Amino acid sequence: MKHVYHIHGMTCNGCRSHVEQTLSKVDGVTNASVDLEKAEATIEMQSHIPIETFQNVLEKEGGTYSIHSSSEVFDKGVSKKDNHVKKSKKGNGTFYCPMHCEGDKTYDKPGDCPVCGMDLVEEQNLSSTSSEQWTCPMHPEIVKDEAGSCPICGMDLVPMEADSSAEEKTYKKLLKKFWIALAFTLPIFIIAMSEMIPDNPLYKVMPQKKWNWIQFALSIPVVFYATRMFFERAYRSIRTWNLNMFTLIGIGAGVAWLFSVFGMLFPDFFPAQFKTESGAVHVYFEAATVILTLVLMGQVLEARAHSKTNSAVKELLKLAPNKAIKVVDGKEEEVAIDTIEKGDVLRVKPGDKIPVDGKITEGDITVDESMISGEPIPVNKTVGDHVNSGTINGNQSFLMQAEKVGSDTLLSQIIHMVNDASRSRAPIQKLADTVSGYFVPVVVLVSLITFVVWAIWGPDPAYVYALVNAIAVLIIACPCALGLATPMSVMVGVGKGAQNGVLIKNAEALEKMDKVNTLIVDKTGTITEGKPTVDKIGVFSKDYTEHEILHLIASLNNSSEHPLAQATVKYGKEKQVEISKTELFNSVTGKGVEGSVDGKSLYLGNAKMMEYANAPVSSQMQSEVQDHQKQGKTVSYLAVNEEVTGYVVIGDKIKPSSAKAIKELQDKGIEVIMLTGDNHNTAQAVAGELNLTDFKAEMLPENKLNEVEKLQEQGRVVAMAGDGINDAPALAKSDVGIAMGTGTDVAIESAMITLVKGDLHGIVKARNLSHKVMQNIKQNLFFALIYNTLGVPIAAGVLFPFFGILLSPMIAALAMSFSSVSVIANSLRLRGSDLD
Repeated sequence: MKHVYHIHGMTCNGCRSHVEQTLSKVDGVTNASVDLEKAEATIEMQSHIPIETFQNVLEKEGGTYSIHSSSEVFDKGVSKKDNHVKKSKKGNGTFYCPMHCEGDKTYDKPGDCPVCGMDLVEEQNLSSTSSEQWTCPMHPEIVKDEAGSCPICGMDLVPMEADSSAEEKTYKKLLKKFWIALAFTLPIFIIAMSEMIPDNPLYKVMPQKKWNWIQFALSIPVVFYATRMFFERAYRSIRTWNLNMFTLIGIGAGVAWLFSVFGMLFPDFFPAQFKTESGAVHVYFEAATVILTLVLMGQVLEARAHSKTNSAVKELLKLAPNKAIKVVDGKEEEVAIDTIEKGDVLRVKPGDKIPVDGKITEGDITVDESMISGEPIPVNKTVGDHVNSGTINGNQSFLMQAEKVGSDTLLSQIIHMVNDASRSRAPIQKLADTVSGYFVPVVVLVSLITFVVWAIWGPDPAYVYALVNAIAVLIIACPCALGLATPMSVMVGVGKGAQNGVLIKNAEALEKMDKVNTLIVDKTGTITEGKPTVDKIGVFSKDYTEHEILHLIASLNNSSEHPLAQATVKYGKEKQVEISKTELFNSVTGKGVEGSVDGKSLYLGNAKMMEYANAPVSSQMQSEVQDHQKQGKTVSYLAVNEEVTGYVVIGDKIKPSSAKAIKELQDKGIEVIMLTGDNHNTAQAVAGELNLTDFKAEMLPENKLNEVEKLQEQGRVVAMAGDGINDAPALAKSDVGIAMGTGTDVAIESAMITLVKGDLHGIVKARNLSHKVMQNIKQNLFFALIYNTLGVPIAAGVLFPFFGILLSPMIAALAMSFSSVSVIANSLRLRGSDLD
């Protein structure tokens, strides 16, 4: 019989091969094949084997994979293509490996990565900031959701301190172990270094053999408590063959410590060159404990540095208020933010944070949106305008109606997007992954060769030199610095972008954006403000007045949600025209709309729409319309029963930042091309004002798609900026799709990069950000590769024949500990980058 199962946790071909071999070894299995892309295992068996048997085998062989039946997968709502795996809920947070060893796989409790052994990092989210609780300082068992007095003693309740993040707990735990390790390591180090003092005073107190036993006793808390996790990770890495930094540390320090213990217990086993003048074997307890303590110090520094890499998300989390003022029947009451529902009316007082996304119903205000858009100038808002959660009200109170709450708010979506992007892998990381795959086995081989070479050709005591240098090779190598090079830069860069209104969907977008040499931009809403207004209603027929033409246009457009249509409806209402019901409404892509109003067949749109309606446009009509088009205006003809009767002129101001942004992009060597569905005259007027040499007008969505494909065939790397809706085909086909939008209208999921403020200056910021991040990644990779390339040979002793220089394993441990910290520190420099 044959069964198909879904496999969670596979991230590479090595995973696939390991799972396939493991399943094939199960008794009763005749054949097992695993498909990495589908994340499926097809298993042929002589008789039915319970799925629990396969799960137990996978856990025994590594514990990073899980197996599910197809029905179980879909019952749980897990797509076959979904590698984002969450285990059964045992904790409150989401944790992931900072090196992304398993892609975007996450865990629901703290621990260490089963692949590289590093401590998992907690994802920052809004769940912990959504509510606040109060307790009594005298009776901590009293916990309430709001302020008040204690029912037992009457004292005022005080806010409860939020639980420390898992990140902070990990740091404090490591720091505590470091101080313990240091307390026991220092005496060992002093005892060992006393041998360098002439007429050693310690040996007058007791002989060296007894001091060796004291060193052994002092090393036990260091090895078996403070740094025990290093050996556990090393053992697991060897058992699962996920060789990593802890493999090298465990072997190196473990060999030094076990050698010392064996030397104390069986001194006669060793030749004379291993012994001191007193006959005791020379022990290396100080080397083992100092190495482990220094590595632990590096882990402490990394834990502290990690907390700064996601500081941008933490700053965004601080924007989310805990409370809001809800207005019910004219009365105000303070409520928790997570109790607000869509449609609730809220009052926002001067200086308060806006609690959710919504629409202003009363008041004229200014809003500080810098924390979301990156623009420092406050924005004026009035009735009907949208406001976003986390932005700050100015000096006027106002009422708003909640439209998006909880995870639907713009702030929540930004935080979610930043978290997802931070865990994504850039294509350049493949280099580090490839090198890391061979790194540890090569280092172990170099260590063995070092021992052999020194043992055969080294000076006396040759075996001592061989042992010390072999350990130094193991200790100085640092695959973690290589593994951290890309993800640290991506994490900091994505956060920096979010603070400046540039939302990055994944790390691949950052890398591609740096290579873009051609930018395609739409006109409406991209170059222009996207807030069209009616400038004029024109009449061609003597049978209709301007008021009647406006009535027909507004009535027909009332069924459309296009910005131009809504502008005419708004204008009609301002002129107090009657809006009639439209029947048989239909939108003709790239041309216009049609429908029936008051029994008349209406067609509204461009010249192509008039052709579609069989309504000829005379040369006189064209001449009158072109006068407006040459001023950069958009003109739509109106045909009634196959006769062109009038037109509407709509203006849309060019954004003040557009000309400057286009100039900056052109100076960076990027060719900017405008593609618009508007007519040639309007497009030419806009292009002339912006000094654009390349533009194309009357472009349908499929024409824009074809243009992107044509440019890509020429070897261009194309970015497409549009509104993310009617430009969707071209956005999807381009190398980098950029969605333009503002506030809650932003289409976050529609493109690789989303610009919150929605102007071309955001593209300049995105380009600068991608360039700085890629530079930073290359610096990190260079540092990590050079460090290991030079460090390993020096530790092996290549400089000894020429300069007499050897590298102590303890110095090697210090250098290794600071290598990863240096990579993180270099990544943190991105936080101070200027993207303008």
